[in-house]
Amino acid sequence: MDFKRHIAARIGAEGLSEDELYSKLALPPNTEMGDFALPCFRLAKTLRKPPVRIAEEIRDGYPADDALVKEVTAVNGYVNFKIDRAFWAQETLGEVLKKRERYGASSEGAGKVVCIDYSSVNIAKPFHIGHLSTTVLGSALYKLHKFLGYEPVGINHLGDYGTQFGKLISAYKRWGSREEIEKGGLRALNALYVRFHEEAEKDPALEDEARAFFKKIEDKDAESVALFEWFKELTLKDVGRIYDLLDVHFDSWAGESFYNDKMQPVVDELREKGLLKESDGAQIVDLEAYGMPPCIILRSDGASLYATRDIAAAIYRKDTYDFYKCLYVVAYQQNLHFKQFFKVLELMGKEWAKDLIHVAYGMVSLEEGAMSTRKGRVVYLEDVIARCIEKARAIIAEKNPSLENKDEIAKTVGVGAVIFGALYNSKIKDITFSYDKVLNFEGETSCYVQYTCARANSVLMKGGSARGYAAQEVLPQEFEVIKQLSDFPAVLHEALEKYEPSYIARYAVDLAQKYNKFYFDCKILGAAEGEKNFRLALTEATLITLKNALSLLGIGVPEKM
Repeated sequence: MDFKRHIAARIGAEGLSEDELYSKLALPPNTEMGDFALPCFRLAKTLRKPPVRIAEEIRDGYPADDALVKEVTAVNGYVNFKIDRAFWAQETLGEVLKKRERYGASSEGAGKVVCIDYSSVNIAKPFHIGHLSTTVLGSALYKLHKFLGYEPVGINHLGDYGTQFGKLISAYKRWGSREEIEKGGLRALNALYVRFHEEAEKDPALEDEARAFFKKIEDKDAESVALFEWFKELTLKDVGRIYDLLDVHFDSWAGESFYNDKMQPVVDELREKGLLKESDGAQIVDLEAYGMPPCIILRSDGASLYATRDIAAAIYRKDTYDFYKCLYVVAYQQNLHFKQFFKVLELMGKEWAKDLIHVAYGMVSLEEGAMSTRKGRVVYLEDVIARCIEKARAIIAEKNPSLENKDEIAKTVGVGAVIFGALYNSKIKDITFSYDKVLNFEGETSCYVQYTCARANSVLMKGGSARGYAAQEVLPQEFEVIKQLSDFPAVLHEALEKYEPSYIARYAVDLAQKYNKFYFDCKILGAAEGEKNFRLALTEATLITLKNALSLLGIGVPEKM
């Protein structure tokens, strides 16, 4: 039940709508004051009365026969509302245990398609730690939109176009062999890419050779296209293993090259609408009036750029999916690029340009320092995941050596630690990834949440699922868990509204902490029958909700740890 809505509908405040009151209701810092509070300071100007008087009038006018609200008080300009806690507990547990894995789900997005462009790896380049945020953030947004009734379309906009493929063909023909590449996969390809740059520093003519090979790809030269397709196949095979580990999926793999034949119509339309200007031989859209540098559409040699392809891709996606929103999960370094091409689409008269959203995020680095693909300083994401799984295996062996399926559990814990480590903080923050921090079983980590799930599961295995539970006198430790459980749907809504899966990650940690306090402070299996059943129901509802929260982040939950 939405208690805020219940209260807002019953407050008598002249000149204020139910929705306005609903938005102003907040949680007091101390639950002893009340469960919800209405600050009246901002109402003073509208109602032309002192806040203290407004609070007293709202208190006096609140319906006396409201059985759900046990107490209404006015204190220093605040109206505090206390809910009947037994009713709150009964309502919340009933909702969770009835809906189970659908608890928190909704149909708010029914009929609305949301395109989500994320991960977007480069063909023949390593899937490294820098790809972690876009991959798991995009995947979490995909899962969250689906859970709330939207129709998400996951798009992996592959980097499969550009002179780097000419460089790879040049390097492969000079120093590579099919056997070596088949055996070494992406790492062997990257070694060739690094060698090309080392050799090109000594012999700049190699850059011309690379451009010539890329031109051959564009001209559909059979040998060059075959090599390009082979590089692509090897890349997708390699990254596919990592996507499977991270529970990441896509509906479209249309990369940059897919839009080659869709760019000329964009150029033609820009020209027809008088938006194209020539500048030093290049074709640009002048954005000076909007405080931005020009958006280059064609270089002086006639070649297209990222902006050209992104404009063509946006138009294609609107025509194909008729999206409600189109999200681009890309690092904040690209802020200007997105502002520019969104503005160009707006100037082209595409009214849906307002539905394009850049979900910017910060960078991920390891404690060892920065990376450079060209110089070979690369931290492979696969290695990071493998190391986390290995460390998880060692911790499990030390803490619970007799545990069955240790390898499978270590994999679930290790992979979960990588995902949670990237999603726990606000998306815009830069992250320095620390193996020790993400695998801390007592910190704000997925390991801690998973361990709490294992604890709750153990309680239920010993005590069984609750039957015929009834909330009577609800203790403060129990009520803290109940309130947290009832907040889950609102947290999901806010996470979606702000494209911020960190809200879900932090919620899971908070719920785990509150459950563990309850677990240590209150007997469960040794309690009297009525209390025991209620506490078992509370435990089961906590386990269901934690599993739902972690599942939306792409993290599994072992039964035992």
